[in-house]
Amino acid sequence: MPPPPSRPPTVGVPGEPRRAALVGLLNLSGLGLGYVALRHWWSAVACWVAVGGLLAVALPVEPSGVPGAAVAAFVVVVLAAALDGARRGLRTPVPPFLRRPMLALPLAFLLLAVPASGAVAYDAARGEAVQQALLERLEEADELVDSARDDDFEEAKSSYRKALGVYADIGGRHADSRAGKLVPDRLYAYYRAVAKPYDGKDYCAAVEPLRHLRTVPGTVDREVLGRLADWPNERLARSWFECGMKQLGSDSEGESNRQLADLLDTFPESPHARRVQTAVRQHIKSRTGALEGTRTCDVADELTRVSATVDGLPGGTGAALRGDAEQAVEKGAFACGVHEFEEKRFSSARTKLTRFAADYGKSPLADRARDIAIAAEIAQRRPQAGRSLPAKKAPSGARMPLTISNDGQGSVEILYTGPVTGKVTIGGCKDCTVYPSRAEAVQKACKDSSKKYPKTTLRLPAGEYHILYKRNRAGTISSLNTTYANGTRVRAGYTYTGCTYVTRGLGIQ
Repeated sequence: MPPPPSRPPTVGVPGEPRRAALVGLLNLSGLGLGYVALRHWWSAVACWVAVGGLLAVALPVEPSGVPGAAVAAFVVVVLAAALDGARRGLRTPVPPFLRRPMLALPLAFLLLAVPASGAVAYDAARGEAVQQALLERLEEADELVDSARDDDFEEAKSSYRKALGVYADIGGRHADSRAGKLVPDRLYAYYRAVAKPYDGKDYCAAVEPLRHLRTVPGTVDREVLGRLADWPNERLARSWFECGMKQLGSDSEGESNRQLADLLDTFPESPHARRVQTAVRQHIKSRTGALEGTRTCDVADELTRVSATVDGLPGGTGAALRGDAEQAVEKGAFACGVHEFEEKRFSSARTKLTRFAADYGKSPLADRARDIAIAAEIAQRRPQAGRSLPAKKAPSGARMPLTISNDGQGSVEILYTGPVTGKVTIGGCKDCTVYPSRAEAVQKACKDSSKKYPKTTLRLPAGEYHILYKRNRAGTISSLNTTYANGTRVRAGYTYTGCTYVTRGLGIQ
């Protein structure tokens, strides 16, 4: 007797739509239970493989979720299994307990909750994964800020910007997340870290970090920033003022120029901007007083840089300070030249005071500068002329004539200093020649009655004088000396004469 078949025959069995629907619904659970009811094991295994593949892709749960292609492929498999199960269940018997409609259909619908509840649980797990990922990103940004806190701002700038990008993204796109609700506090810590130089009263170092913080509202929404949006303003204004005043007149004058100018341009109504005019004027006054010290020329250079800063100040502030700055520069230029003379640096004194007289020709100090420049030039050849500054005022009393004739072809400039200081120029003598020796010149110079020697007369108070003769090279042999210095004493009641000439090998005498 042959063994019974493994399952009931399907040929000749009448179709039953309710059974087909039941099997299809069971397969919609994604677990292949319809195939299990039909005892179609290979198809059931195929469904289990599909479920296993989906779980392999979905677990562990990632913030990005399951790839859309994997979900679409699983849906296709489930729908295909439902349709195929319904086709097979139309004529294939199922276990007896599934033949009862009151039990089978509710069970089938109940099993549909399996994939639905799985999707809900997965979505919840994915949401938690997103929260954890955001918290991790927030923590990484916090670490960047903490590590950059003690670094120079230029070196730390890239770390700060990277951290700020994270705060902006989480605070803007994920504001309702646990990490998003922490962003305002993190931003406050960020601001304090960036502005650390300000808290340490290093105002020059604080300028760039605070300027950076003023740009943050361009990256982070103002609603997220709240009061932090305007937090840097007063601090930056103070930093610009303190740093600008600290650097005023220093070698970094371009920077100080910009510090104070930026303050006046950006926060013109701030209390710090209103302090600039008074503070700079007081600084000019103080440094002008320092011209009488030992660093006269350094102070003069400083005042020149202060003036350049004042020229760069906008609005009425610069205009109000310009007169004070220009007067200070004038005093500094003159004082520096005098200081160089007193320190026996005669070449420098001559250059500076000559330039002063040219630049400030209408200054009441211009004539005095010319006198000291003359004395400095004489002292370059005759140091005795630099033992003291030229007299400020000519002495009263009689003056003695000193007539000087020129027995040389080139013109002669005569510089003199003593009780009075000055210079004159005597024209050249066209008919005059170079004497072969000094002895011959002493006998013949300025004594030829047939020649008309150019001459000039100086009227000098009694006293000791230092004189420098400078002959134009056009009237000399190029290899000869063209300058000659000597000293003389003028006594009251005498008349003096002098003669300049050129001797071969000795030059002007």
